[in-house]
Amino acid sequence: MSEEPGDMPSRGPIDTELLDRIATRLRGSTRFERIERQPTYAPNAVIADYDLGYFPGGIERAYLRIRWFETDDFSIHYTEQYHSGDSWDCRWDRHPNDHNSREHVHPPPDAATPGLDETYPDAWQDVLATVLTRLDERIEAFWTE
Repeated sequence: MSEEPGDMPSRGPIDTELLDRIATRLRGSTRFERIERQPTYAPNAVIADYDLGYFPGGIERAYLRIRWFETDDFSIHYTEQYHSGDSWDCRWDRHPNDHNSREHVHPPPDAATPGLDETYPDAWQDVLATVLTRLDERIEAFWTE
């Protein structure tokens, strides 16, 4: 089960300067059709909507919701929404919790808790590159299966 923004425990203040840098970085990628920095419906996040040209016809929306905190904790949630009403979710997290180590991933297809313990690089750029590489592999698999 994936968590919605209101379900997330407090992890400290949002790092708004870093969210600005993340949004700028994502705007430089052809993967994304639209990047929203702290929209009213997700004021603690950057929302990056994928260009649907990368996906087969059954996908209605594919997007990232990225939250980064001044504590260097983060949550990067990826969702594919299908025309059928179903979804495919996974989430990469770094935060204290009682279900996994501080660094963990909630695997697809439903971003289940508990997740799998994971180790992430220290730099935000490297964390983002790791997540995008995994998602690129997911997208490529649509076209090679």
